[in-house]
Amino acid sequence: MTTMRVDRVEPGPIPRDGLVALAGRALGAVPPPAQVLAGILSVQVGAALAKQLFGVVGSAGTVALRLFFAALVLLVVWRPTMRIGRPAWTVVAGYGLVLGAMNLCFYLALAKIPLGIAVTIEFLGPLAVAIGGSRRWLDGLWALLAAGGVVLLTEGRGDLHIAGILFALGAAVCWASYILLGAALGRHSSDGGGLALGMALAALVVAPVGIVDSGAALLEPWVLAVGLGVALLSSVIPYSLELEALRRIPPRVFGVLMSLEPAVAAVVGLVVLGEVLAPVQWVAVLLVVAASVGATRTVRNTAT
Repeated sequence: MTTMRVDRVEPGPIPRDGLVALAGRALGAVPPPAQVLAGILSVQVGAALAKQLFGVVGSAGTVALRLFFAALVLLVVWRPTMRIGRPAWTVVAGYGLVLGAMNLCFYLALAKIPLGIAVTIEFLGPLAVAIGGSRRWLDGLWALLAAGGVVLLTEGRGDLHIAGILFALGAAVCWASYILLGAALGRHSSDGGGLALGMALAALVVAPVGIVDSGAALLEPWVLAVGLGVALLSSVIPYSLELEALRRIPPRVFGVLMSLEPAVAAVVGLVVLGEVLAPVQWVAVLLVVAASVGATRTVRNTAT
């Protein structure tokens, strides 16, 4: 969540007081491409860490912990106002619901299929947004390349759980919706307040499902500690890194770097979780990465 990869909105001003200002100056010393790659790595390591909790609190419980702690941190940092008007609240509500559904679908997929495959399928969401509505033959080629990659993913190993694939596709649909709603959210809020409110709403939506699924296990001290780590790695840290990078590099370069996410997920799945993909599945991951890079470059070039 991916992602999750999951908390990308239009860049706004970072609060510049106290420790936050110090963190901002430290981030500024890191080259932007390194910030983006570090953010990608953080998201995928967070997903791998989250998978370790599935046996104790399940997918829903893990999502509830991640969203709860991420919302808590963002609310403390941004201190959003509740007086944002009805149109803004409508966008925040939609954004929060989609954010919760995206994370839940991704973690349910992650419980059944390898990390690299789940992220690669989920990545079809932003790819569809990038090329959606285009009538150029080149964008059709990128779509076919990505579709071929997904077909190869399912052919490379016979034990892939169909439910896991469907959950990953659901996460892809939610991610596409999340991007569109994120753009609307950026028009209604000038800082991270909208994101904080949306994250809080997502946590409220998912929390009952997680509590029913996991019960008192959610309150185990070590589970809470790991849940906090997942929230920091999967939401707070990558959001901060990507936001800072977007201030210093063109969106086209940012998009190309983000296209590496499926490949990074596959490597993290192999190294951290021991999830071995078949050779044809590695080819499939690279096909989706190539399609994303191509779509990002051609769409940006057309826009300019």
